[in-house]
Amino acid sequence: MLVCGLKLTHDGGLALIEDGRLVTSVEAEKLDNNRRFQPLDRLETVADVLAAEGVAVTDVDRFVVDGWFAPLGQDQDSPVLEHVTDHGRALRLPVAPYIEGPDTHVLDVHRFRGLPLGGREHDYTSYHHSAQHLMGAYAASPFPGRGEDSLVLVWDGGMTPVLYHVEPDPLRVTRLGELFPLYGSAFADFCAALPPFHSPDDRTDAARHAMPRNLDVAGKAMAYAALGTDEPGYDAVLDRILGGLDLSFTNGDDLARALTREGGARWNGASDADLIATFQGYLGRRLRGALTARMDGASLPPRLVLAGGCALNIKWNSLLRSCGLFEHVWVPPFPNDSGAALGAASVEWALHSGRPALEWGVYQGPRVRPAEADPPGYVSRPCDVDELARILHEHGDPVIVLSGRAELGPRALGHRSILAPATDASMKKVLNRIKDREDYRPVAPVCLEHRAPEVFSPGTPDPYMIFDHGTRPGWADKVPAIVHLDGTARLQTVNERQSPLVHRLLTAYERLSGIPLLCNTSANHKGRGFFPDVASAAAWGGVGAIWSDGRLYQPA
Repeated sequence: MLVCGLKLTHDGGLALIEDGRLVTSVEAEKLDNNRRFQPLDRLETVADVLAAEGVAVTDVDRFVVDGWFAPLGQDQDSPVLEHVTDHGRALRLPVAPYIEGPDTHVLDVHRFRGLPLGGREHDYTSYHHSAQHLMGAYAASPFPGRGEDSLVLVWDGGMTPVLYHVEPDPLRVTRLGELFPLYGSAFADFCAALPPFHSPDDRTDAARHAMPRNLDVAGKAMAYAALGTDEPGYDAVLDRILGGLDLSFTNGDDLARALTREGGARWNGASDADLIATFQGYLGRRLRGALTARMDGASLPPRLVLAGGCALNIKWNSLLRSCGLFEHVWVPPFPNDSGAALGAASVEWALHSGRPALEWGVYQGPRVRPAEADPPGYVSRPCDVDELARILHEHGDPVIVLSGRAELGPRALGHRSILAPATDASMKKVLNRIKDREDYRPVAPVCLEHRAPEVFSPGTPDPYMIFDHGTRPGWADKVPAIVHLDGTARLQTVNERQSPLVHRLLTAYERLSGIPLLCNTSANHKGRGFFPDVASAAAWGGVGAIWSDGRLYQPA
């Protein structure tokens, strides 16, 4: 059976699952240099993406559309998407509610008719937005393939953190309840009210429906927190302030005012960075405390899957992994809505087959568009991986790498990356200047898996750049470009099986330099998705050399 999952709102995308195997997952932002968080709001794009995979609309057995919320003031039990068009014709597409209610189940199916694709209308199903996070993350984890049950914590922008227990055979999902009444966007909304990230909200109602605000704030604020000091002594103050608010889905400005008003979170002249670091630390400690209380004396599995946009916070992830409650904490590379289309298709397949395990790989996004000719002003020549390693070692300059299929999720993991030596501390400034990013932003390391414990603490295998690691003594001086302000690094490890191209490159680079890692940051225009082809990277021109599938492109 061929299932096509669709996410039509922000972080839009399409995923194909055939008999439990992921064929591809294509995010709209990774097509045609689209802006980040691009909705899939033109349904004719669906046929184009399918055709690129050699699939016709008529080949698809089932279409699934991710659930969403209705505009404020409308019936949240019967949401309708009104921002989607078909060849310019405005549509009204009913979908499942955003989250389950007190009398419904997270995996409840909603059936509809009238999805216009390929010249005719199709039946489609829809599931709660919470369901796709839940099942997409669990299905991609190692647990169902081993017949293991797991806890799944879902915490996304417009929902509170909810813990589920998922059993694979037979498939059963039990809601264990809300951990605390604080919606996932609280951290971003709080930070967006502070001067470093404040900007007016001038979107139309239609834009708000498809694109929640502050989507780009949380990642920047997580990095900015390293400029400040986390003060756990203020946790009781935050408990008191938050306890006086209705935070299940409160207005973000109300939250920020409550936390930053005089006598609130601006304690003793704390800086903006101190406030952000403390609130981030508080939320992590609150997560840990709530999970500790749930696990105490309960007969629950010692395995935890994290899902939803909050699982992009590497500080919270690392805190939960090291807290001692769980034998294994697993986070997919697409915990936010970039994995929503995949999650929607996973729910449909799991309920149809009774088998939730998904066969997948992280490099299953859109293919690099082939270069029919050298871009204007560039010349190319053959260049194998060994020579690319030599160029990086001898010249010390950044190189754009575009190869094969793109990564799933928001992190560039070596197929849509800018790679550079990490041995010069100035390289972080160089890369941030090239990317037009703030100077406090970190640059991540990509490291050979078997060498990682020597360089990092704990240095465990982390292929998706989703946890942070300390830098071991002596190595911060050897690879200063990848060390963040707080001494940590957002590590990506590679081995030959999971990432053969990057593994070959790092192995060749290590032979020349003795260093088992490189700097890694995404290859894209500011505010846009990954470059889809060499021509886009050349037109951008931020880096002088582009390597793509065995050819090196340089200015003439």
